[in-house]
Amino acid sequence: MRGQKKWVFPPPVDAGLQNQLMDALDVPPVIAKILLQRGWNTPEKAHQFLNPSLESLHDPFLMKDIAIAANRLAKALQNKERIMVYGDYDVDGITGTSLLLSVLRRLGGDVDFYIPDRMNEGYGLSIEGIRQALRDGISLIVTVDCGIRATDEAKFAEKVGIDMIVTDHHEPGENPVEALAVINPKQTDDTYPFTDLCGAGVAFKLLCAVTRVMNKPLQIVFDYLDIVALGTISDIVPLVDENRVIAHYGLRLINTSPRVGLKALIHVAGLKQRRIGSSEIVFNLAPRINAGGRIGDAKRGVELLMATTYSHALKIANGLDAENKRRQNIDETIYEDAKRMVEEMYDIEHTRGLVLASEEWHAGVIGIVASRLVEKYYRPTVLISIDPETGAGKGSSRSIPTFHLYEAMVQCSDLLDEFGGHQHAAGLTIRKERIHAFRERFNAVATNALTPEDLIPHLEVVGEVTLDDVINGKLYVYLKQFAPFGPQNMRPVLVTRRVDVVGTPRIVGRNHLKFTVGQGDVTLEIIGFGFGTIALVDELTYARPKLDIAYVVEENRWHGRITLQGRLKDLKFSE
Repeated sequence: MRGQKKWVFPPPVDAGLQNQLMDALDVPPVIAKILLQRGWNTPEKAHQFLNPSLESLHDPFLMKDIAIAANRLAKALQNKERIMVYGDYDVDGITGTSLLLSVLRRLGGDVDFYIPDRMNEGYGLSIEGIRQALRDGISLIVTVDCGIRATDEAKFAEKVGIDMIVTDHHEPGENPVEALAVINPKQTDDTYPFTDLCGAGVAFKLLCAVTRVMNKPLQIVFDYLDIVALGTISDIVPLVDENRVIAHYGLRLINTSPRVGLKALIHVAGLKQRRIGSSEIVFNLAPRINAGGRIGDAKRGVELLMATTYSHALKIANGLDAENKRRQNIDETIYEDAKRMVEEMYDIEHTRGLVLASEEWHAGVIGIVASRLVEKYYRPTVLISIDPETGAGKGSSRSIPTFHLYEAMVQCSDLLDEFGGHQHAAGLTIRKERIHAFRERFNAVATNALTPEDLIPHLEVVGEVTLDDVINGKLYVYLKQFAPFGPQNMRPVLVTRRVDVVGTPRIVGRNHLKFTVGQGDVTLEIIGFGFGTIALVDELTYARPKLDIAYVVEENRWHGRITLQGRLKDLKFSE
């Protein structure tokens, strides 16, 4: 694990601007430097970033088609028409569905929801779902987190007389979907100022527009910012601009007055004594909600978020927790199988893109395993689950920062039945007999696009500090203001050089490294997840080398006591 990453330092910042921010905001040099590195290059911009405000949310009516959609929804609510919210089975779709259901019902709507079965129907709008709407007397369907590429399904809905509002955030296809209204800031002819909302975020903007059309207070929608934040953080969208505002206020709600469903989920996740931040959502809460959609029934995620009694919510949360444990076991089995395949099928040094397929794999968890394989091999990776009876393959893919998956799928589109996604993640369907050709093509596309440098994991660091800066300079107090952390606003990685190993390093848990470093008379405890090897412990214990460490500063809460610790990202022996 030691020294496997290339540490990438940002270019120098403008000293004049740095001094300006230090004076205006009363912050230390490294904080001013980080603000400049991330584009907050005036006191006004930096202040807005450090102090998110609901007033900075953009006018929803700047988004294409939103006025048409808001007026149609208002009409449906006033006329007591039957409305169906058609969601996706991941956390973004589940939270977006719960949001639309909650607010539209609060506005007096007759609203039901439909989430397709991952295994039987697959992703997105389905003909079966529209037929169900027809049977239920639905006159208006509102999609959330899906529909942007559902051209045939939208035509079918029109044919049977159901109006459709598509809300989505995925990349549009070549043939624009035709519906009453299509709300997606990624449309090429949309001039909305922020394109990185998640599906729940787009639904949130639609509801803000609906309340304005109906002359209702915006607070009706803001009351559900916890749900929007859950979807936003879980979907790993950039936590800047509107997403930062949503996450900031949503996390505040979760930590001060959580709805019973989230309270129950926090309890079963063992986080009752913890402050919930973006990490707790991504690693603890989201996987449990996702487990329903992956190997069970995604509808239970909606039921959890809309529960009105704690006892009912706790029953659902316990069920999701059990399914998540089962999902983890399936995940581990597939991961070991996939690693064996890589070793047998590929010369990894001369391979740029991995495509693996099996009839034994559960389609609901292959995306998670693809992420783990990217972390291990640092190659764009596609995993395909094949139905042994029909030969139909369902694939899920993940990528490295320098490789655009969706564009790669476009270059392979003649081999695929369907595909969709974005730069970092994509889904696909493919016939079994085409997988070999796809494997060759995908690797060729990756080989053409990626350089050897791209295949070395990069660790973006913000700069060098001393341990004294961290401990006595109260750096963490300022760093906390950068939260919530996420893409484009990651927790700043600091570098401290030539530290001593203090005391005896030890392995904790399965393979984690715990040790203390010192510099002068200042010490800091370090935890390195996944760094715990006997060889490294022996090296640190007996050789006692000077170390350069790359780490993030965080709070360690243990038995009511709060201390600072460094979470290790990488280490090297000092030169």
